[in-house]
Amino acid sequence: MVQDSYLPLLAFLVSLCAVPAIVWLRRAPNRREAATFVAAFLKFGFVLAMLPAVLGGEVLRFCFFEILPGLPLEFRVDGLGLAFALVASGLWIVTSLYSVGYMRGAGEGNQTRFFVCFAISLSATMGVAFAGNLFTLYVFYEMLSLSTYPLVTHHGDREARTGGRTYLGYLLGTSIAFVLPAMIYCYVKTGSPMTFASSGFLAGEVGPAGGMVLLLMLTFGFAKSGLMPFHSWLPGAMVAPTPVSALLHAVAVVKVGVFCVIRVFTGVFGTGFLGELDVAYVVSWAAAFTVVTSSLIAMSQDNLKRRLAFSTIGQLSYIVLGVSLLSPYAVQGSMMHIAMHAFGKITLFFCAGAIYVAAGKKYVSQLDGLGRTMPWTMGAFAIGAMSVTGLPLTGGLLSKIYLIWGAADAGQLALLAVFVVSSVLNGVYFFPIVYRAFFCAPEGGAAPGGIKEAPLACVVPLTFTAVVTVLLFFFPGLLFELSSLMIAAE
Repeated sequence: MVQDSYLPLLAFLVSLCAVPAIVWLRRAPNRREAATFVAAFLKFGFVLAMLPAVLGGEVLRFCFFEILPGLPLEFRVDGLGLAFALVASGLWIVTSLYSVGYMRGAGEGNQTRFFVCFAISLSATMGVAFAGNLFTLYVFYEMLSLSTYPLVTHHGDREARTGGRTYLGYLLGTSIAFVLPAMIYCYVKTGSPMTFASSGFLAGEVGPAGGMVLLLMLTFGFAKSGLMPFHSWLPGAMVAPTPVSALLHAVAVVKVGVFCVIRVFTGVFGTGFLGELDVAYVVSWAAAFTVVTSSLIAMSQDNLKRRLAFSTIGQLSYIVLGVSLLSPYAVQGSMMHIAMHAFGKITLFFCAGAIYVAAGKKYVSQLDGLGRTMPWTMGAFAIGAMSVTGLPLTGGLLSKIYLIWGAADAGQLALLAVFVVSSVLNGVYFFPIVYRAFFCAPEGGAAPGGIKEAPLACVVPLTFTAVVTVLLFFFPGLLFELSSLMIAAE
């Protein structure tokens, strides 16, 4: 049942409305950050207010206007969109607190521009989460690319500009070259508003050959999902400050990419129609290749943030691989992994930033003995690593069980093996870091002198996200319920 509501609009607008206040208060940092927090809590509140209606089976709709006859710019909030919005808006609060501690502790410049772009990017993320059709999804996907570019190039040096050009070149280049023509074809072919539907608005409109071309264009065109060979922007974006890396890898950008891919499979084509066309296997094997290759590359990275970046590429491909299996269990596992990976990976990036602020270290080879002087940070790192690996007592185990279960249900034993082997590789590149921090003596045999925990504004967020990562193992009910709404619709 579709119900008109202003709540999606309010959740989208609140962070945009905070931008003038952030700029106006630029000479009073405490008040500037207060404006950010007020907007963040209001956004989360508006998203929570939609929860009862969506859990009751309703779809909340808000229409802006028609761009072309029969093609509206509109929001439609369902279970999948609301689950993503809850994760993104909730983590914006935590990331904002962390950003205050990091940006001030590291003495970063241009902090007002940072918080302005952060706010705009969260509005764009809400636009993607609530998008009711393919056109609306595309508009806010591009808005996110443009609003995060100044964040990637924040430092303004040569390395930042190079990383920013790669970032924007890949993301805008693929979306314009692949998604835009595919979207135009869909509109002309169907004559419909391209509204996402459980059966897919393309069902019965294309054959196997055309379906495969469109599927590949839409999947690879949303390059924020990090599928190889369109993944190089992601490690290159690590030149940004750590709060930006956390935003890119856990809250907004990459999760928007895999969210868009899930929408393509479930709302544009429909998993049932894709099963009839028998074309999804191409995406499955592209994702499987990315999962294994990125894990092997991560093992060779000494720079901590680059290791985390290649880990992210692999974990995103878990999500794409899961939805491409077309099994209800795997699709639900993909939806759940968006949240489970978000909390685990943002914890890891928060820890990497805290290590840099407190100890000035950014390489794995420099972390020996650091667990003795930064026990809260390295303890949280261990929990985040456990979740991303899929170990018990962390939420990551649950989503990975569903993904493996879905591969078995689809009869894809080779792809099931990819999930298992890559999880082992996750442990191989994460747990030596934990071992070095807690069980290896630093060079010279003494604890690193002068090093202590990062500022409280850094330590509190990473401790909180680590705790939530554990709580999601014991209390995953809301995620199960929201993802089940989409599976039931399928």
